[in-house]
Amino acid sequence: MQQDNAPILGQFIEGIAILTLNRPEARNPISDNDMVDALVDALTSIDADHSIRAIILTGAGSAFSAGGNLKTLGQPGGLGGDGPARTRDQYRRGIQRLPLAFEALEVPVIAAVNGPAIGAGCDLACMCDIRIASDRAVFAESFAKVGLVPGDGGAWLLPRIVGFARATEMVLTGDSLTAAEALAANLVSRVVAAEDLLETAMAIARRIAANPADVVRMSRRLMRESYGSQLTSVLEMSAAMQAVAQSTADHREAVSAMLERREPVFQGR
Repeated sequence: MQQDNAPILGQFIEGIAILTLNRPEARNPISDNDMVDALVDALTSIDADHSIRAIILTGAGSAFSAGGNLKTLGQPGGLGGDGPARTRDQYRRGIQRLPLAFEALEVPVIAAVNGPAIGAGCDLACMCDIRIASDRAVFAESFAKVGLVPGDGGAWLLPRIVGFARATEMVLTGDSLTAAEALAANLVSRVVAAEDLLETAMAIARRIAANPADVVRMSRRLMRESYGSQLTSVLEMSAAMQAVAQSTADHREAVSAMLERREPVFQGR
């Protein structure tokens, strides 16, 4: 049985996994090893389960994620507390596992950003494929404010979402964006009232889940691989994935349903 004090709470509805960061009293920091382990384990388990078509990631309480845990930062056993060489290894074996886990996923992830997403919390939202913000959300790449640089992939993630100039401004100033400013910067795709956030995320997840599961997984992988690839490589990968997609029963059902003007019935095959 899932424990209420677990770092991550999981709920499964209609083939959709809802993962909730569950350290509300500390504003859901993600730098401690128990949180990293729990989130990586949850993502790995979900990715292996082909009955799950989409993931929604949100935070318990008033915050999405405050990023690093400042109470353990620099303390013995915490990030930066055991000398430079050990700190490098702590990042590699700790919080840097998160962007790699998200990158390895084939199940699409929707960030339902319910409140502040600060520092590594902003980067966590950027690891997701789609970001929906509550009107109470705030975003900040605020590492400079605490004398740090983005240590968890933010320097790679953020420019690909908001553009190099805007990302550089966010990193160098550490200034925060309101939900409306995040929408204008293309950091999120929509802003909704706080009470509508999860239902909006669920509505998008349901539309994703309604499509053939294997095609969604391959499309998600293709989009991710296209980030840093040349056009020729992407075209070759697209051709190979299209060959697989066209061999599926779901593809044949989709075409038949369209020609017969009826709703398709997909079997995940």
